[in-house]
Formats: sequence, C-alpha cells, structure tokens
Amino acid sequence: MQQSKLGGTNLKVSAVRDEQGRPQEARHTEHHRRYNAKAYSAASTTSPLRATTIARREPTDQDVQIDILFCGICHSDLHYARDEWHDVMPAVYPCVPGHEIVGRVKAVGSAVTRFDVGDLVGVGCMVDSDSTCPNCKAGLEQFCPNQILTYGAPDKHNTAPVTYGGYSDSIVVDQRFVLRIPSNLDPAGAAPLLCAGITTYSPLRHWGVTKGKKVGIVGLGGLGHMGVKFARAFGAHVVVFTTSPSKKEDALRLGAHEVVLSRNTDEMKKHAGSFDFILDAVAAEHDINAYINLLARDGNITMVGAPEKPLPVAVFGLIFGRRSFSGSPIGGIAETQEMLDFCGTHNITADVEVIPIQQINEAYERMVKSDVKYRFSINMASLQSE
Repeated sequence: MQQSKLGGTNLKVSAVRDEQGRPQEARHTEHHRRYNAKAYSAASTTSPLRATTIARREPTDQDVQIDILFCGICHSDLHYARDEWHDVMPAVYPCVPGHEIVGRVKAVGSAVTRFDVGDLVGVGCMVDSDSTCPNCKAGLEQFCPNQILTYGAPDKHNTAPVTYGGYSDSIVVDQRFVLRIPSNLDPAGAAPLLCAGITTYSPLRHWGVTKGKKVGIVGLGGLGHMGVKFARAFGAHVVVFTTSPSKKEDALRLGAHEVVLSRNTDEMKKHAGSFDFILDAVAAEHDINAYINLLARDGNITMVGAPEKPLPVAVFGLIFGRRSFSGSPIGGIAETQEMLDFCGTHNITADVEVIPIQQINEAYERMVKSDVKYRFSINMASLQSE
C-alpha cells in the first residue's frame, strides 16, 4: 500500500487503480483531524455569499469523504442564508448552504462497507440522526427529533459551530446518509433529486399514486416539475394547475395530460370532486379551498410548498367527502435511495440551468423572481478558481 497525505492525516490508498486512474480503495486510519475546504458562505442576513475556507473533519471509521461535483440550489438555501425562517430555524453565521449534493467518493473510513473510492454518490438534507428513536427504526429519519441537517445544525463532531452544506468542494458524511447515484443519470440534473426529488416522490408514494389515479400538481416550479415527472412515471393521469398561460406548453412537455388555468372558474369547476390526490407545491399565499373542492371522496391534498402565512381552510370541504389535508417534508434514507433507483430506471432528472459558483448571488435574485427553469445546479469545478 502506498501512503497519501491529505490535510495532515494518513490515508491508505491502494496502488491498484481503475481504468480512469482512480484508486480503487482508500481507508482512513486516524481520527479527529481537520482539513481546509473551499466554500461559499454568507456572513450575515444582508451580505452576499463570498468565497471562503471552512474546516471539514477528516473521515472517521464510518465516514465517506466526497469531492463535490454539483450542488443544486434550493429555495430553503436562500431562506436560511437570509434568516427568513428565524422563528423555525435561526441562521448561524457564517453559513454554508446546500443540501442537493452529488460527487465522487475520495476516501472512506476503515469501517465503511457500502462505498468505494470513485463511486458517484449523493447527500441530501440530513447527515445524521440518533438511529434509536421509533422514527429512525421505521426508516423515517426525516422525523427524528435529533436529526442533524446538512447545514445549520449543531455539529456533534465539533469541527465547526454548525454543519456546513454543499456550496463547497468537499464534504464528509457518515456512510448511513450517503446515497448511490445511478450511473446513467446526469450528475448536474441528479443533484436536485436529493431535495426537490424526494420531497415530491415521498408523498406521491405515501398516498398510493399508481396507474389509473387522477393527480393534480399545483404550481410548476422546482418542486412542481418533479411532481409532474414522477406522477406520470407512476402511470397517473396528471393535471397541472398554474396561473401562467405561458407554462402550458412546458407542462405538457414534462408529462402532464392536461393543464388548468387556476384563475379560470369554469375550468376549475369541470374537475370538481374528481381528484384522488393533489400535490400543492406553491409557497405563496393562495386559496387552498379551491383545490380541496376538487378532491374525490377520500381524496388527499398534500402541501410541499410552505407559504409564510397560514392558509384558511373551510373544514366543511373536508368533512363532506372525508377528504384530508396534510403536509410532507423529505423522505427517509431508504426511500430516497428507492427514489434515486426509480429515477435511474426511468431516466428522470431535474431540468436544470448549470451555473458557476460565482453566479450564486445573481441566482438567488433570479430565484426570488421565479426566473429559472426549473432548478439551478452549481458546477463546483468553478470553485477551484477561487
């Protein structure tokens, strides 16, 4: 075995390499060291994101070190960086957002069995949980009361005050929270699957969307466009609701069978009482009751968009029809891997605009204006010029 130095820590690296010249095995032998990584961070609620250097832990026995190739931009990143969710998730500065991460394994800890150097992998919204609570035991780590989010959560390794996300050239994550990316998927388009993908896939699966079901997708943005792709792949009859006539052509291209302009009362009435499931991906204030009235008996509408203000619900619309109104976050690790494998089988990725990291602040402003189809994906190779 030849020895390679990384950040002052010895890594055992196999002399055997694959056809691309990548080492086929790297095993970490020491613990509790740190190395410097390049990143983009925000220093305050009003400051732009700028290039910086952050500390990452060297891989411990169960860890996977990943060279980040692409990181999707989620609206949550903007909310956190600007501390717009202060009452729910107060920001800690400096903050490094990013939880839609795709990269290559650079090194693995001595006890890692699931991944090898060179594997194409992903990291989503969580990097740890307690593994002992009922939610974790049920494979629902997203509901763990002690989950560790990819950014902005207390760092139990004490590498930094809080965890740092994927706007960086590398990250180190426990193997339990690393996901395998199908090799046939474009890495740039696969990155948003780690949040936007699982956020829409999970409720569609939970509420039994299958062939023959009638499914509505409210809003055709980053989340909505993934909902359309998944619902169509599940065999459902897909109807997109939008306020923008200009989105009709794109909705059909993405897989919708019908497009309804939600401000047209007559069009809405035609679908009254007919939907098995509606996925609402709108984060702005809107009339939720108009969609509840479209549900069939025992139909469900699930919110994945998060409006800032409460939405008034007319309870009689739920009672008379035994309808239900719910919300859903991301999925657990096993379900996220299931989603990625499903995407590999059906060749599903997000529609993305790839940008260099230097355009991150411009991308945030464009995102506020809904000026993107349908997700930004940052090419992290651009970080090397900083």
